[in-house]
Amino acid sequence: MTMMIQTLDMNGTATTDFALNEAVFGVAPLPQLLHDVVKMQLANRRQGTASTRTRSEVRGGGKKPWKQKGTGRARAGTRRSPLWRGGGTVFGPKPRSYYYEVPRQVRAAALRSALSDKVRTGRLIVLDSLSLEEPSTKAFKALLERLGVQGRALIVTDHVQRDSATAKSCRNLPQLTLVPTQGLNVYDILRHDVLIMTKSAVDVAEEVWQP
Repeated sequence: MTMMIQTLDMNGTATTDFALNEAVFGVAPLPQLLHDVVKMQLANRRQGTASTRTRSEVRGGGKKPWKQKGTGRARAGTRRSPLWRGGGTVFGPKPRSYYYEVPRQVRAAALRSALSDKVRTGRLIVLDSLSLEEPSTKAFKALLERLGVQGRALIVTDHVQRDSATAKSCRNLPQLTLVPTQGLNVYDILRHDVLIMTKSAVDVAEEVWQP
């Protein structure tokens, strides 16, 4: 089944009706899957480099600080005790990997749900094409104004070249993120207010993510 949306040109003018695949852009909300996938993405971004020293790794120790009896002080066997200043840490963090995966079918279903939410709330803009002759942050900012974009925007094209005029025009605008269709993910879709896709990017997304 298909659903229709109007495409815009780079002047912000409506051009033609464009058919969206309802299996990708018209599915029911799946909040639990969205939560699971975003949690996975954020966990996989963690470096896991936090580290503390245990009593076997800190300096000192070896010699008993004082004799066992007769001093009036508590028994002590080493200066590396966690109870002492400069002693080791008990159960502190150690370098580890936080990486894990959810099934691919779950990730795909969550992505379709996130895309459908943008369509349902009217925050998906489909452009006929997106290209600039030369890099210009000012020109790209004017383009967003013509499109009526406010807040953070995720721009998706069928491919992204780092040295292209479009990529260079976007990178000085902190509220924008430019990704290729292959880099489309649930977290980026949800954290941006508006999703802007070219027609070619929509075609690729439907081909890749159709159930």
